[in-house]
Order: sequence, then C-alpha cells, then structure tokens
Amino acid sequence: MIIPRKLLVLGANSFSGQDFVDYALDQMPGEILGVSRSPERSALFLRYRSRSDLQRYRYFSLDMNRDAAALLALCDEERPDAIVNFAAQSEVAPSWDHPQHWFTTNTVALAEFINHLRRQDYLRRYLHISSPEVYGSCVGTVTEDAALNPSTPYAASKAAADLLLGCYAQQFGFPLLTVRATNVFGARQQLFKIIPRSFLYLRLGRTIQLHGGGSAVKSYIHVRDVSRGEWAILTSGQVGRIYHLSPDHGIAVCEVVKRICAVVGADFEQSVVTVGERLGQDAAYVIDSTEARTALNWIPQISFDEGLQEVGLWVRNNWGELKSRPLDYIHRA
Repeated sequence: MIIPRKLLVLGANSFSGQDFVDYALDQMPGEILGVSRSPERSALFLRYRSRSDLQRYRYFSLDMNRDAAALLALCDEERPDAIVNFAAQSEVAPSWDHPQHWFTTNTVALAEFINHLRRQDYLRRYLHISSPEVYGSCVGTVTEDAALNPSTPYAASKAAADLLLGCYAQQFGFPLLTVRATNVFGARQQLFKIIPRSFLYLRLGRTIQLHGGGSAVKSYIHVRDVSRGEWAILTSGQVGRIYHLSPDHGIAVCEVVKRICAVVGADFEQSVVTVGERLGQDAAYVIDSTEARTALNWIPQISFDEGLQEVGLWVRNNWGELKSRPLDYIHRA
C-alpha cells in the first residue's frame, strides 16, 4: 500500500470529490489540496466541512480551462505525490447542445495538464475518474477490457480522455490508474439528479418525469462505497490498470422512483408521468467489478435501500435550505 504524502484532488467541490476528500482525511496523515472552479460550498453539500480537523486541508478555486497556468504552478510548488481527478463536465443530455464545452474540459484541458505532469518528478500515482458510459449501451455484464462505444458527446469526451491518458501511460510510463464507477448516489448529491430530485419533487407536490417510462437500467452505488474503492485503487491498485466499482445488480429507473415513493409514503402512479426518452440514452449498463473485489478486497457495504433512507433523511433535515434551491441543471462553460 502506498499512502500519499501529499494529495491533490481536482473537482473537490463535486459530489464524488467532496466525499473522497472526507474519506481520505481519515486514511492519511498528510496534507490534502482541493481544487475546483467554483468557490468552496457549505457543509450542506460538502461532507468534509463538518469536520473539526481541517487544518490538513486547503482549498483553491481554479478552473482547468481558464486557470491552467495557475493550476500547473500550484502543482509544481506543492509537489503532490498523488493526484485524483474528478474534474469534468459530466451531464449527458446537455452535452448535445454544447459538445465543444465537454471536449474542452474533459479532453483538451486534461491534455495540457497531463503533458505538463509527465515531465515532473514528484508524481507517483494519478487516479483518473472515468465513466462506464464510454462503453455505450451494453448487453450482459461488461468487463474492463470491453471496447469503447460511446453514445453521447459526454461519453465520447470521456472516452477520448481515456485513450489520451493511455498513450501517456504507454509512451512515458505515466503512473495512471483508472476507475469507472456506476451511478453514484447519496446525500449531498446535485439536486437535479434523479434520486434527490425525486425526493424534492414529492415534497413539493410536483410530478416526476420518467424518460422512456423509466425503463433504462442503471447500477446505483453509494458514494461512500465508491470513495472506499477509489482509495483502494489509488493506494493498492496496479499502475496501468482499469478498475470497475459496481453493485451486484442493476435496477430500472422506474423501480428507483417506486422505492423513493415508498420511503415517503407517496402513490407511485399519481406521482409520475412518462415522457420521451433522452437522445442517446443507453438502455442498460451493468459492469463487472470482480477485479476490484478480488485484487483489492473491495465490496459495496451500503445497500441501495439504506442509501435511499439516507438521502430522504438529508432532504428532511435540510428542507428549509433545499426547498428554494433550483432543481434543474444549469450549464456553465
């Protein structure tokens, strides 16, 4: 196991990034640097902000696109021996409207970042957060060596990033580790995501739209299980390998909403309406995480229903703050 001396987390303001920061603070004695393009948010969305030991954590508001020089200077000054990169344009449907924004962040900015880092001598481990959406719509259970077949501009930009990083690992020995986790959920998630949005819509008396009737099959996994897996990959994974993190089974989106209705005591049929399917929606992807389970002794510990109860409690406990917040995705270039 290689415990970082100093860790830099890109996208630390994101849902997955903030939970990883919180988990990593419990696992390592050294310093953690958080970087995101937005100002640091409150404890409502950042789990680590509730901690009392944040003297080992520093946050920097830097945009990979607009502040590339400052970001690279920060890396060279701080010399982190490990980097985890959550930073990305990650929404699927809006990527059809501005595909250039997805490629600018997810591929072009990454290319400049990696091309600089590969010339430095301080980096020992680099964990890249990829996505199962690079596989496209899948039949059966997908392993890490499956062909890339993206269905949307978002997925294509992530696939391009994966291929680019693979080139640097092959040609320069760049210390790349890659993780692809299925649909991450939990308390503090962005409110436009299906699970928190459904809880909020039911409390507001609004109807939940099921695209394509909610037939698409997803594989939901709790954010803390993903953070545990990412830490295991970063510290114990084999450089050059791709690792999957996934639950045992997939679940249709309509079933997800049914279970949320059951949690809050709402009638499913009266709470939903069927609308057209999203362009490029993958019918299903269920990925195989045998490698992480056997090589890293990782296994999900939080059940889907436990996670739903946690989200419901978070919504109830913070209703005064959440009820007036926007529930739709707001795109930023």
